[in-house]
Amino acid sequence: MDDRIIRTEYSEVMQKSFIDYAMSVIVARALPDIRDGLKPVQRRTLYDMYDLGIRYDRPYRKSARIVGDTMGKYHPHGDSSIYDCLVVMTQDFKKMVPLVDGHGNFGNIEGDGAAAMRYTEARLSKLTQENFLEDLDKNVVDFVPNFDETEREPSVLPVKIPNFLVNGSEGIAVGMATSTPPHNLAEVIDAEIAYIQDDTLSTKDLMKYIKGPDFPTGGVVINKNELLSIYESGVGKIKIRGKVEVEKGKNGHTNLVITEIPYTMIGAGIGKFMADVAELAEKKITNDVVDISNQSSKEGIRIVIELKKDADVENFTNLLYKKTKLEDTFGVNMLAIDNGRPETLSLKEIMRACADFQFEITTRKYQTLLKKEQDKKEIQEGLIKACNVIDLVIEILRGSKDRPMAKNCLVNGVTDGINFKSRESKAMAAQLLFTEAQADAILDMRLYKLIGLELDALIKDHEQTVANIYKYEDILESHESMSMVIQNDLVRIKKEYQKARRTEIDNREDAVYEEKPVEEIDVAFIMDKFGYAKTIDASTYEKNKETIQNEFRFSFIMKNTGKVCFFTNTGNLHTVKAMDLPQAKMRDKGVPIDNVSNFDTSKETIVMAASQSDLNLYRILFTTRMSMMKIVDGGEFDVSKRTVAATKLLDGDEVVNVEILHTQKTLVLQTNDGYFLRFLVETVPEKKKAAVGVRGMRLSTKDYIRDVYYLSDMEEKKIEHNGKELNLGHLKITSRDTKGTKVRL
Repeated sequence: MDDRIIRTEYSEVMQKSFIDYAMSVIVARALPDIRDGLKPVQRRTLYDMYDLGIRYDRPYRKSARIVGDTMGKYHPHGDSSIYDCLVVMTQDFKKMVPLVDGHGNFGNIEGDGAAAMRYTEARLSKLTQENFLEDLDKNVVDFVPNFDETEREPSVLPVKIPNFLVNGSEGIAVGMATSTPPHNLAEVIDAEIAYIQDDTLSTKDLMKYIKGPDFPTGGVVINKNELLSIYESGVGKIKIRGKVEVEKGKNGHTNLVITEIPYTMIGAGIGKFMADVAELAEKKITNDVVDISNQSSKEGIRIVIELKKDADVENFTNLLYKKTKLEDTFGVNMLAIDNGRPETLSLKEIMRACADFQFEITTRKYQTLLKKEQDKKEIQEGLIKACNVIDLVIEILRGSKDRPMAKNCLVNGVTDGINFKSRESKAMAAQLLFTEAQADAILDMRLYKLIGLELDALIKDHEQTVANIYKYEDILESHESMSMVIQNDLVRIKKEYQKARRTEIDNREDAVYEEKPVEEIDVAFIMDKFGYAKTIDASTYEKNKETIQNEFRFSFIMKNTGKVCFFTNTGNLHTVKAMDLPQAKMRDKGVPIDNVSNFDTSKETIVMAASQSDLNLYRILFTTRMSMMKIVDGGEFDVSKRTVAATKLLDGDEVVNVEILHTQKTLVLQTNDGYFLRFLVETVPEKKKAAVGVRGMRLSTKDYIRDVYYLSDMEEKKIEHNGKELNLGHLKITSRDTKGTKVRL
């Protein structure tokens, strides 16, 4: 048993296993091959459709059939990844040239998903069938065993265009990711032809043909000057904006119409954009928006923003560019598998790899065709020769006992055992010497081939075969001839499938938004016991003040330009701009306070809320559970950060009360065990917010401060204690830092 145990370092095993896993994900799952621009799942899906005969000129087949067959034969990694791949290859808003023709609901640009695979149907597109898969029967690429070695699949598809650039690619591997934008088919083909004609062209030269990315969603690339460095390095950031038009609306209003969106906005981005515009209006960052609607249809994108009559359209458009995804960045990392290794490639390197691949598959194609024509020529010459001596051939066949004897005579001139009519025939038969293939063709030949017209056709076919052999040999022997074949193919594809560029390439200045000064007005902040907060009109607050104070936990008047400060039991201070809170009606729900602040509902509770402007005018008194107290100047809490420490706490302590001091003269501390202590507010010292403070009351073991009450001169304040009424004003004023009195009623 011991001799089966392999002793090794655990770290070495983990390192090797991780590297193996990483390379498997990189090469076999996430990254496309530079030669065909396809990931393994895409390649296998397309090949499976081709293998099943689901061609562009045949009926659609259920997606579930395609997915199941692909998973069972070639890609055993789950049906969802295969169907997701199939869906994306049908979407013309994601792919410049869709590779699959879909029938049914395959999703839309607004993020709605495709129907289940049992409902949708698909077939190969014409371009895919004719230019991705057509030459598979000509030994142009290597076939490898599938995962269980029961089938064979192509290691790469013989794609005739630089698909890596045309359709782009996105994928996340282990420790690396690829992100290549799509490009215009005609421009990419022009660049490929130019490179084939002159492989000394630089990336700058090639960019005379490829202006930049061409996104299916259109838009405007605004950093044209940076594109050269991006395409030279294969890495960079492309800035893209949606296209905006201005139309006249109803009642003299102006409509801002978005007709093209950034490629990055595909999916839920449109809904997010509309929500962001609505939020700009809610937060009063802009007062120009009257309404926003999505009127997009099959005809294209149409998002309409209705603006006020006096709106500054240019300034509002710049606001959208600055604050929403109407201007976005597409990160470029042109990473692909090149010669079995993941490489980040420049535009020239991509063209080099694609051109080399074209020469490779064209060479293999014409080698196969040449061999086929040479074999054909051999047969044709044998049949023509046989027709010239057909009487002798018939004599051999009639005189032979079986097929092997006749074949042996035709190939080797062995006449033993064959009955000839004369010695001359026997002598001539010994000199025929056909090849094996010719002899088989002669023996399989049908009598109608002896008709004169058939013989003429055979001679013409032979002449065509000889011409083909000459042509194929010229292509294989001459680099110039082969390059012309490749170029002609590319020109044909361009002519049939080219489309006008959709994305505009330009240099645009950064959007500059001039923020209009907000009119400062009084509003009322209110927050209920569940933590939902909002601001309401100050006049509404004054009319309903008593009701609001009874129903809401915090309420006060403040400026709409100010901040609300929240002191928590953990000693933190959270600030929220009033502008970040929705201005609503009194009965509207509001927004959870933790949605607009760093307040953590699972760890903190709010002790007190106040306007920051009020804090600046007064002093603040803190009391903790362990009876530590201090007064802090409110100006110390005029901070720009959203969260700061408001006080220092001892281990296990927490804040139980925070009070803004106005006219309060005395305060009463109440403990959990029923002890009360009344003393003068002025006996609590003023300290910095970073201080712990002083002891306000001596506590017995396990006792703690439960409540704090404040009284002005001659004020009567009554509370309920042990089921009875207690007048705090009757308590005797004593010294701070004493035990207090236990009240029994």
